[in-house]
Amino acid sequence: MTFGGIALGCGNFGGVGSAPEFFGRGIPEDEAFAIMDRAWAEGIRWFDTGDAYGGGRSESWIGKWRADRGPEGLLLTTKVFHSTAGTSGDTGLAPDRIRRQLESSLERLGVDRVDLYLAHAPDPETTLGETIAAFEALRSEGLVGTWGLSNYDLAGLEEAMQHGRPSLVQNSFSLLDRDDERDVIPFCRANAIAYVPHGPLSGGWLTGKYRRGEAYPAGSRMTQRPGPYERLADDAVFDALGRLREEADALGVDMAALAFAWVLESADGAVCGPNRADQLDPVLAARGLRLTADDVERIGRFFT
Repeated sequence: MTFGGIALGCGNFGGVGSAPEFFGRGIPEDEAFAIMDRAWAEGIRWFDTGDAYGGGRSESWIGKWRADRGPEGLLLTTKVFHSTAGTSGDTGLAPDRIRRQLESSLERLGVDRVDLYLAHAPDPETTLGETIAAFEALRSEGLVGTWGLSNYDLAGLEEAMQHGRPSLVQNSFSLLDRDDERDVIPFCRANAIAYVPHGPLSGGWLTGKYRRGEAYPAGSRMTQRPGPYERLADDAVFDALGRLREEADALGVDMAALAFAWVLESADGAVCGPNRADQLDPVLAARGLRLTADDVERIGRFFT
């Protein structure tokens, strides 16, 4: 099974990612339905979620949407590692936990199998060989179509290849987060592994919503869960964002669309995570942008 293109990221449905302190918050159910409706109407046929997103709400709402809308041909990704109840210690990739968590995911999603099952993070308490053997067993039983890894570095991927070949890697990657260019992306290409990152707009930083010397917009990621992005509040970043804005203006496109298109030229696809249905606009516009290799290199230099 081959994965690529744009996936709808559902990580903020009913929460903010897997953070227990935000379970029950984030995107409300009616807006989640509006986002899924818009994505489906625009031809996005791949939804990406995780068992711990919103404490299970994301999977449950996707399941309710599926039951109501009856979409044909929807591909589903879900993930396992984090606690779905916010319970300390209820994490990891031990084989018995993977099976238990998948059974819960299937029930919430209302399906008999998921197309792609991802290890959401490395587990220092369980060998990767054990985890991959569990994934392969689930695949052979028809409970998952295939499996992959999320948030793994090169060493983790090299170790994984000793036990099996992941179909897809989903790490953070954007103009502001380019570590994977050095080794992970070349490794994936050399080993025929799809590379479809999350975070292509860096928590909204590449949309232009954050301005030097101005307060962060209410409800933005920087007012909710800023931790992963606090390092970006830097003059050099604001200078680079200004150059990206000028480039987008010269091309007559939205800044976010240009940043997203840059990722699409550098990877096999990307996971978008809109908080409102209208925030899909730049993602959809990015599908129509075709950047040359020179464009990709020039824009990339803004952030080096």
